[in-house]
Amino acid sequence: MNQPATIDAPARRTGFGEALKSWDWRRYVIYIGFVVVFVFFAILLHDQGFLSPNNLLNIFRQTSTITIIAVGMTYVIAAAQIDLSVGSTAGLASVVTAMGIASWGPLPGILCGLAVGAVVGSINGALVSMLGIPSFLVTLGMLGIAVGTAQWITASAPIPILDDTYNTIFGSGNIGPIPGLIIWSGVFVAAGAVVLARTKFGRQVLATGGNRTAADFTGINTKRITFQVLLLSGLVASVAGMLYAGRLQSGRFQWGTGDELSAIAAVILGGTSLFGGSGTVIGTLFGSLLIGLINNGLILAGLDSSQQQVVRGGIIILAVALARKK
Repeated sequence: MNQPATIDAPARRTGFGEALKSWDWRRYVIYIGFVVVFVFFAILLHDQGFLSPNNLLNIFRQTSTITIIAVGMTYVIAAAQIDLSVGSTAGLASVVTAMGIASWGPLPGILCGLAVGAVVGSINGALVSMLGIPSFLVTLGMLGIAVGTAQWITASAPIPILDDTYNTIFGSGNIGPIPGLIIWSGVFVAAGAVVLARTKFGRQVLATGGNRTAADFTGINTKRITFQVLLLSGLVASVAGMLYAGRLQSGRFQWGTGDELSAIAAVILGGTSLFGGSGTVIGTLFGSLLIGLINNGLILAGLDSSQQQVVRGGIIILAVALARKK
């Protein structure tokens, strides 16, 4: 009688070893890191309320604005560009929105805030795509222009927002037990993930970042894609600025300061290649949450803001070191 075929132990071990070697752990490092950091703080700070529902909800709330900015940054980096002006754009949009609401009402104020993002993003996109200036230099210069303009037009003073409807919709209100900021970030993450993974525009963004010359030969207008991702980043940053203004009920040039670093770190930690050609918005969400988790844990552990900056800088270095080159 024929015996069933069997696989000997060495063959099984060899197959497992080959599968382990072929497993690209870097694709999942953000999820592994998130679990490890969460468990670490849960054990270390279990007596200080780290696992309380209010604190966990607070982590989501505090990272919402960074998550929104990082969604736009995912498209920029996936296209092999960079945008250092998003934080200052958010600050400028917050003060312009506040001034518009004070002068004409909430709807014109919102349009003014979006116009800030459209103008900044269009200038960045035109200089990079049409004149060929590196995006690092263009957006670094725009960072200074935007924050200087915001400080100049407000004389460094906050602009209060007294419209309760605006404040409730843009950051201060809740939908049941869920903070409005979390709803905003969820909408941006869902839309960003679908567009990047499921649409022609998303495929063209990844193709442009992966191999621009090859993308040109396939008929993709890479200059237009470059312009569009920087315009998108500016618009998303302006929405983040309006959310800052609604949550803090004022516009101020400091809102958004340093957010570009957190957003870049979230995107790279989330699995988007620093060299372009790949991107994942869901990974970006977890990258942002990881940074928020670390910040929250460090605060509960008693570290001050300067020490948090040191840790954040270390995260950015780690993100670059783990970046997958395609």
